[in-house]
Amino acid sequence: MPMREPTQTANQDPRSSDPIKLFLCGDVMTGRGIDQVLPHPGSARICEPDMASALGYVALAEAAHGPIPRPVDFSYVWGDSLAELERVQPDLRIVNLETSITKSENCTEKGISYRMSPENVACITAAKIDCCVLANNHVLDWGHAGLIETLETLDEAKLKRAGAGRDAEESQSPAILEIAGKGHAIVFGFGSETSGIPRDWGASGDRPGVNLLESLSPSAVEGIARRVARVKRPGDTAIASIHWGSNWGYEVPAGQIAFAHALIDHAGIDIIHGHSSHHAKAIEVYRGKLILYGCGDFVDDYEGISGFEAFRDDLVLMYFPAVAPRSGNLVDLRVVPLQIRNFKLNRASREDAIWLRDVLNREGGRFGTWTELEADNSLTFRWA
Repeated sequence: MPMREPTQTANQDPRSSDPIKLFLCGDVMTGRGIDQVLPHPGSARICEPDMASALGYVALAEAAHGPIPRPVDFSYVWGDSLAELERVQPDLRIVNLETSITKSENCTEKGISYRMSPENVACITAAKIDCCVLANNHVLDWGHAGLIETLETLDEAKLKRAGAGRDAEESQSPAILEIAGKGHAIVFGFGSETSGIPRDWGASGDRPGVNLLESLSPSAVEGIARRVARVKRPGDTAIASIHWGSNWGYEVPAGQIAFAHALIDHAGIDIIHGHSSHHAKAIEVYRGKLILYGCGDFVDDYEGISGFEAFRDDLVLMYFPAVAPRSGNLVDLRVVPLQIRNFKLNRASREDAIWLRDVLNREGGRFGTWTELEADNSLTFRWA
């Protein structure tokens, strides 16, 4: 990973006292059923034990809530989130992109196969996303060829990326995004086997793959600290975007808590952006730094699939943290609830916003955090 040359620090810029405003969210899964309703659907073939065609997921969603117009435009799936993004005007928009963008036909044998046509990459740029994190358990669903095409497609679309690459060095390299007058955001992508990433998906030597954490141990923290130190400069904000843990359940394992704390204490990380769970989990503020243990899904084709209704995975959240550029400390966090319906993000009802508030307050209790419901159904985050 190359060293960065010294740059102007936040202390040298009079605007640097303005907070850095970010948009973070959970899993953006624009493959499979979503791909089939976009303007340029790829092959509908998928390699799953219970479904042979991605069109089956479209049929499930339509059976649940009625017809989805086809083709939809590239911005369709983002729905009401676009107006919110326009209103907030975050400095950066960072997502976990959990799909392979490829025409590869070589699917893996892991049971699920997410794929979006490269001709539909405008679905990502329609939301003005700045950075896609790729260290997850679906980016290699269509093999190494699928990953390489994903990297090439994102590069051609001028989208920054982190967490996967053509070799170990590239997979470990962060995305460095300049924020006018506020230093840089440095985004590292990490994946854990606990999220379902196969061990042999880890990049090594000249083998393509994801930036796979060997463990959540002190030695792993030390390695990350060395990488952060090589690129982080005064005024920069370092983000660890981590795909970890199971899809369902609110428990935050002690190992994850200890690892998140250690990244803040010893590795220079300012924000932990956790994902993998299909529903939102607890939020913590540790030594002034934001930890999102599980952001939940954001865009997916799960509509109409039964089995985990109690978790309300149709309800998703937009996270808008504001952090101080000099310290990386959290200044403010606003959370906006939405609901997925007809493969589209819609503003959540008052009743659903109350449900999400109660979940976040219940789960945040152990960390001394809670949210307050506002008149517009958004949630204002509080911490002790």
